[in-house]
Amino acid sequence: MTDQTIFALATPSGRSGIAVVRLSGPAAGAALQAMTGRPLPAARKAVRRSVRDPESGETLDAALILWFPAPASFTGEDVAELHLHGGRAVIAAVMQLLARLPGLRLAEPGEFTRRAFLAGKMDLTAVEGLADLIDAETEAQRRQALRQMGGALATLYEGWRSRLLRVLAHAEAVIDFPDEDLPEETSTQLQADVAALRAEIAAHLGDSRRGERLREGVRIAIIGPANAGKSSLLNWLAGRDAAIVSAVAGTTRDVIEVHLDLGGYPVLLADTAGLRETPDALEEEGIRRARRWAQEADYRILLLDGSVARDAQSLALIAQENPSIVVLNKADLMMSGPTSATSEADCITISVSSGQGLQEFLMRLEQEVARLAAPGEAPALTRIRHRMALQAAQESLDRFSAAASPDLAAEDLRLAVREIGRITGRVDVEDLLDVIFRDFCLGK
Repeated sequence: MTDQTIFALATPSGRSGIAVVRLSGPAAGAALQAMTGRPLPAARKAVRRSVRDPESGETLDAALILWFPAPASFTGEDVAELHLHGGRAVIAAVMQLLARLPGLRLAEPGEFTRRAFLAGKMDLTAVEGLADLIDAETEAQRRQALRQMGGALATLYEGWRSRLLRVLAHAEAVIDFPDEDLPEETSTQLQADVAALRAEIAAHLGDSRRGERLREGVRIAIIGPANAGKSSLLNWLAGRDAAIVSAVAGTTRDVIEVHLDLGGYPVLLADTAGLRETPDALEEEGIRRARRWAQEADYRILLLDGSVARDAQSLALIAQENPSIVVLNKADLMMSGPTSATSEADCITISVSSGQGLQEFLMRLEQEVARLAAPGEAPALTRIRHRMALQAAQESLDRFSAAASPDLAAEDLRLAVREIGRITGRVDVEDLLDVIFRDFCLGK
């Protein structure tokens, strides 16, 4: 707990129907009484009160007031909320008044949630789930964030940590009581328990980054030769003119990125420079960036011009660029179906100009995105810091199995427990807090 009381606008700034101002800390009750001239309302019951300047007596607004006494509040402290009319002048007047009241200061980004964590109201995975929920743009992201905020990841990780603590207790008993007649199967059982835990952690780590893809967006690159229609396809998927379309080869020279919602899943779609030999240094740099983006992408669409016969360059692109799917554009100009050059590749035929095959292509793309990002039954790993901590724990468990002495084995177990505890915030996370909370909005 802290002796400082903070306040902030908890809803977006600007004109709105309702604006919520939140206070948290020991002076919240006194501030609420000073602003309303009335006793504190009953806990968790909305009441209508006039908000006045205690110095001038001027009424600033008629508001709904909510009072949450400690410890039954979001932060574990005394919390007050003012539900005001959302005009800019009303908000400005109330915020200026709060800044003048004794013992109050403007909150820093994420400070309310940080206090909730420090009060034991949330673990770090729930904090991160709340941040993801605020930033969620698709249904799948919303569901994953709610699941994490509700404690799905914390339950999994704390379960592993508790099991490791039990194993550690037995391992330390072997060290502390060497002369006792401990069961001979103790060592064998410890090894079996650790092996089972390690297998569960390995399965969690080997989820093909589903949770991270869902949180950050599936990266899809459209690659192919110049004038195949890549920019036109990106514009059709985006529903707007995000990229310049021209018959002049080499128009797209840099990677153009567009955020999409495909079937409820977030996607970062990239239009790239046409792959060809060129003496132009700028275009060559664009092609280099295109290949690098495609190599790092989760899915690659190789778009070819279906109106011309397949040539050596098209064959080379199919062989070298490792496409996830080959798409033949300009189907309306085709003289015949796909040639033998593409018959062995996963191929679909479309025409961006006439619309032929586009809905079938979109359905296929949505299925592929769902395959890459759809969460399984178990809660998904969502952040690189989780992955790094679990990998470190896994390495410690590997060393435990090969430890030369009971003391070294016990130390490896302690390290594994510590790494898993760092994910939820159970041990030594002060150095992580600024990183985790710095991107929160004010009022959260």
